[in-house]
Amino acid sequence: MKNLKFKGQNIPNMPWEDRPEGIKSPVWRYSQNPIIKRNPIDKISRIFNSAVIYDEGRYYGIFRAENHSTLPKLHFGISPDGLNWQIESVPLELIDEAGRKNNLYYGYDPRLAKVEDKFYITFCTDFYGPTIGLIETADFKTFVRRENVYIPFNRNGVLFPRRINGNYQILSRPSDNGHTPFGDIFLSESPDLTYWGRHRHVMERGGTGWWQGLKIGAGPNPIETDIGWLLLYHGVTNTCNGYVYSMGGAVLDINQPSKVLYRSKYYLLTPELDYEVAGFVANVVFPCSALLHQDGRMTIYYGAADTYTALAFSRIDLILDFIIENSERVGSDHEIGK
Repeated sequence: MKNLKFKGQNIPNMPWEDRPEGIKSPVWRYSQNPIIKRNPIDKISRIFNSAVIYDEGRYYGIFRAENHSTLPKLHFGISPDGLNWQIESVPLELIDEAGRKNNLYYGYDPRLAKVEDKFYITFCTDFYGPTIGLIETADFKTFVRRENVYIPFNRNGVLFPRRINGNYQILSRPSDNGHTPFGDIFLSESPDLTYWGRHRHVMERGGTGWWQGLKIGAGPNPIETDIGWLLLYHGVTNTCNGYVYSMGGAVLDINQPSKVLYRSKYYLLTPELDYEVAGFVANVVFPCSALLHQDGRMTIYYGAADTYTALAFSRIDLILDFIIENSERVGSDHEIGK
């Protein structure tokens, strides 16, 4: 894809490996996976489905860490290279907007975005059932818990990295109080990160491939290109042996992101190696973060088997070419109430 324009960063030491010879897939795995293994810190058994961002020479992470009670909490970590992490042994200490202590009962599957001069963590939390929580920080030292984005039940809240038409935008998957045997992706917007509305349907489960037939959910924060917003997402199928989570890709309209321009009928990555097919939950590839270098290289952080943190690589042009060349018919009704 020639003359492609996109919003990348100057990341001098971004984790990277060239595509091995003989691999034709647009996405390939890090040879030293997983980068975070079992029992990584005291009293924490597993870290997976976590969020990473690069800013001003340092990598910051918000990690889904499950302690020995298997209760998920959010932990902060820093890294000089995006591979070796110093993760705090205690969960995030939060205050509310009035400055009062307001910690989480649980929090999981975070995403991390910088919008203007603030960092925002979106994640699943408890409010009479699962819903999307929102945490704001300017310095990764003080973490302010803002009002929840939705009432229950909801999962996979993913912010866009800038306002669109003056408003903040978030993707989500409305759910139920169980393991969600259904799910489409929706879009909501807000002028102030407190009041959310103008809900629109974006993309339905199913499509052409069974790999996404049960449910889908937004993955890393969308990446801006001159073709549209690149959305990596997970798709789930239900097999004789249980659920299988794979990674797919789509392109959303740059000014109207509820409109899907392209959606690949084939997955980009599916569980194949030992650390993806065997673990606390078998057969899971769950993307949560993507770093994009200004030269087009992409590093994707994903959870493997609800047990490990792993890396995959691609280039922005390879992924977009694959999605466009293998796009199924897309289109939906975006009118109010549809």
